[in-house]
Amino acid sequence: MTARPTISAADQAAIADLAAAYTAPLASAVAVPLLVPDQRKAEPAPQAAGTGTPASRARILVVDDDAGARRLTRATLSKAGFTVLEAGNGQLALDAVRESMPDLVLMDVSMPVMDGFTACAELRRLATGHLVPVAMITGLDDTASIERAFEVGATDFITKPINWSVLPHRVRYMLRASSAIHSLEQNERRLSNAQRIGEMGDWEWLVREGCIVPSEQAWRLFGHAGAAGVSEPDQFFATVHADDHERLRRACDQAIANGEGFAIDHRIALGDGTLRHVQQQVEVIERDAAGQALRLAGAVHDITRRKDAEEQIRRLAYYYPLTELPNRLLFTEQLGRALAQAERHERQLAVMFVDLDNFKRVNDTLGHKAGDELLRVISARLQGVLRRNDALARSGEPHHHSIARLGGDEFIVLLTDLQRSEDAAMVAQRLVETLGEPVFVQGTEIFVGGSLGVAMYPADGRDIDTLLMNADTAMYRAKEAGRGGFQLYDRSMNARALDRLHMETRLRRALERHEFVLHYQPRVDVLTGRIVGAEALIRWQHPERGLLPPGDFISLVEDAGLVIPIGEWVIGEACRQNAVWRSSGLPLVPVAVNLASTHLRERGLPALVAKALAAHDIPASALEIEVTESILLADPELSVRIAQELAAMGVQLSIDDFGTGYSSMSYLKRLPISALKIDRSFVRDLETDPDDEAIVSAIIALAHSLKLKVVAEGVETQAQLEFLQSRQCDEYQGFLTSRAVTPDAFALLYQFQRDADASADAAAASVTTGPCPTTTRS
Repeated sequence: MTARPTISAADQAAIADLAAAYTAPLASAVAVPLLVPDQRKAEPAPQAAGTGTPASRARILVVDDDAGARRLTRATLSKAGFTVLEAGNGQLALDAVRESMPDLVLMDVSMPVMDGFTACAELRRLATGHLVPVAMITGLDDTASIERAFEVGATDFITKPINWSVLPHRVRYMLRASSAIHSLEQNERRLSNAQRIGEMGDWEWLVREGCIVPSEQAWRLFGHAGAAGVSEPDQFFATVHADDHERLRRACDQAIANGEGFAIDHRIALGDGTLRHVQQQVEVIERDAAGQALRLAGAVHDITRRKDAEEQIRRLAYYYPLTELPNRLLFTEQLGRALAQAERHERQLAVMFVDLDNFKRVNDTLGHKAGDELLRVISARLQGVLRRNDALARSGEPHHHSIARLGGDEFIVLLTDLQRSEDAAMVAQRLVETLGEPVFVQGTEIFVGGSLGVAMYPADGRDIDTLLMNADTAMYRAKEAGRGGFQLYDRSMNARALDRLHMETRLRRALERHEFVLHYQPRVDVLTGRIVGAEALIRWQHPERGLLPPGDFISLVEDAGLVIPIGEWVIGEACRQNAVWRSSGLPLVPVAVNLASTHLRERGLPALVAKALAAHDIPASALEIEVTESILLADPELSVRIAQELAAMGVQLSIDDFGTGYSSMSYLKRLPISALKIDRSFVRDLETDPDDEAIVSAIIALAHSLKLKVVAEGVETQAQLEFLQSRQCDEYQGFLTSRAVTPDAFALLYQFQRDADASADAAAASVTTGPCPTTTRS
């Protein structure tokens, strides 16, 4: 224990007052409990800042082995309104704080069992021990103790002899300071957490000192490792992306020179190679007399997520996710810039419309998933053909897009910096050849093909709309010319395009205006030559152009989405006409109608057929439905199920154009079909092409082995018929017997044949049963 100094007269008077106020006799203070809180009431006092507890009611732990000193301290502080706890040594003090942490500790330096230095050091090791202010009490000239007190974590020190009148004020000051420090630390933690959660940071630039003082979060956002530290500007901004560094440097130099803040977005190159996008808001917070900045304050915000979202939105706005190709919006923007450059440099450019020829068929038969896969494959192939410098990518991006997708199966190509139109024709030819190559989709080999139209700047148009329209017109002309080719635009095509538009508009009203009619081509028994049925073929009775065959409008029907409603009309009309023939005295004629493959996936088809048969009182055996074998590719289970429902009704089902599409024998044998029809392309060259002979013979043999009839289409010569007879084909149809004719003409043909058959039967009967012939002699 340190030597105690002599007490002055003033202090003796103060002590006397305190002793008089203290109720317990001083002599009884030898045995002191671990904690002795003062029970007297005190006047209310102001709250200590940041503690939520009034400063004058704060709990003060007095640690001293001198009971008299403790009593004097207790009396002084209790009178000032504090709650006082007592401990006789350092160990008892630690036991006390473990039970309940006081608001402040007054601790003597020299004590038995555990001195104040050790107790203070142990207190600081407790979970919340660092928050409690500790004032060490020591002798006036004991500087070594003071230094050691601060080393072990003391907040302040009080020298002896103690000025008792000042002590309450010292305690209040220490509580207030501790509360302020605690609030500051808490605010710093909150700010740090807020910056971390909000991905923000701040820094201060001391211009004269040439250093930047960053927050921990700012240090981390700029990609620096370790704890934040004062650094030079070049060091702090060293991680800024090389392409953005000069821009940021100029902004900072200008802010320092002009004394004005700025906002800037830039990138930070991180150590792992990734980029971080940040936004900085910089303000000048101190200027010199000339207005130049002395201190800059910066707030940095990580906006990488926002930039990623903006990029995603931009890609959705400008690109098709399926093919990752630019869309029409991006293409028109890029074409506008390309036109401006072409005009400035007096160059030519080409716009090409590309349309896949058989995409709809693949989509309808194999399904949309296969269609999507096909579009991805085709997109990649077309990109591979085109030159990299004919790009559609936006400014600042690598020039690797030279093709855009307009939607569906339509693409558009931009070729820039051309010397002549022949250059565009060469690229167009390569594109067409690429589209003609087989594509494997879901394990199936598919030939799609494509048609392409080309419009040149400036010859075929000087603005975006004109070039796009003329390229589109040329593409449709290529389709009309036979598909699988390309056409360069010429002015005469506009008239054809306008005509097609008028045709499609008129076609949409043709059904409701009853402009469609059915003609009937006889189906003939190969051996007997008798008519055994008919195929209904649609015609359009155009009010201005007369009777149009299917080839003039079927593609428009598909484009207009009228396949299903027109197919339904054909079923009803064929049933109605059969009823008319029957009412005129003709026997029922089995009539075949062609339906698109999509129709056999319409769940309502069996009900529709049943309704048509019932409406005209026609038996199901009088109706035959022809579909192509492509029905087996898209949802074959549904097609088989619908076909079985039709067969259960008694409706016949046949496969049209057999051998030209996609055959699956496993599904084919499950279909309740009654006949296979040989496509006219195999019949046409029977007389000259041994391959066609072999194909036709194989189809007939296959059908008969499956107990199916065989119908040959497009028979025009006697030699073709004789070949079919030799192979035991069952039926045929073609110009050799008759073209497709009107219902009345077909009725006459059918009646004429019946009359001829009746006459032949009568003649045969008369020969068999009539009188014997006589001989006349001259």
